[in-house]
Amino acid sequence: MKKGICLGCVPGASLEDRFKLAKDAGFQGVEIWTVDTDDESKNMKALADKYGLEIPSIMNSAHWQYPLSSPDPEVRKKSVEGMMKSLKSAKIVSADTVLLVPAVVNAEVCYEDAYERSQKEIKELAKVAEELKVYIAIENVWNNFLLSPIEFARYIDEIGSEYVAAYFDVGNILLYGFPQHWIRSLGSRIKKVHVKGFKVGPKIFTYLLDSDVNWKAVMKSFEDIGYDGYIIAEMGPYASYADQAVYDISGQMDRIFSGK
Repeated sequence: MKKGICLGCVPGASLEDRFKLAKDAGFQGVEIWTVDTDDESKNMKALADKYGLEIPSIMNSAHWQYPLSSPDPEVRKKSVEGMMKSLKSAKIVSADTVLLVPAVVNAEVCYEDAYERSQKEIKELAKVAEELKVYIAIENVWNNFLLSPIEFARYIDEIGSEYVAAYFDVGNILLYGFPQHWIRSLGSRIKKVHVKGFKVGPKIFTYLLDSDVNWKAVMKSFEDIGYDGYIIAEMGPYASYADQAVYDISGQMDRIFSGK
């Protein structure tokens, strides 16, 4: 396994401070957010190289404001443009994955329409992903969509591109399932992994070891499917001594990875 953290979860007075802290805390890679220009992407890459870090993935930013499931074609167009920007940035920083929230089901958008519209757009985006050799990885989030592992797997398979995969979030799934089961169902479709803690009763996110996640079962499932890629932490800093959270998250991940 490789140990990563979302750069947005790393505190620092400057961008360079964030990269340095991630390295000092023992992370091998950082997931970055989508930037607006090629120069910003190049700067991210230069800082990662300076501190010996990889950038394994980029978190797309347009999918919530402009969902691919929107009935408005102009909204979907903006979402596609956002993904294009993310894919281009990924190529510059040598990331092999862009995270995508595929659709949002709500009072105005029914499930079937969200399914059809988003798949249609992703099939077109996949052509660009294939050219760039950058994966589009669909994440499970609280968007009322892809609510079973079987459906999640089918949704990916129906798109029909080896460059469309799953970005599995261990903590998110506890609201309506068991991560160790989903991991086995998704299998080799999983390209990247997010981790955070979650307590089912009060429905709150927590740090990794203070949660209801059965980490030994989760890690056994990853072992069973042969996953040995990046596991990327997505938890914010403490209110006091903010940098300590980064070190503590790293240490908790080490313990989880050890299986002991």
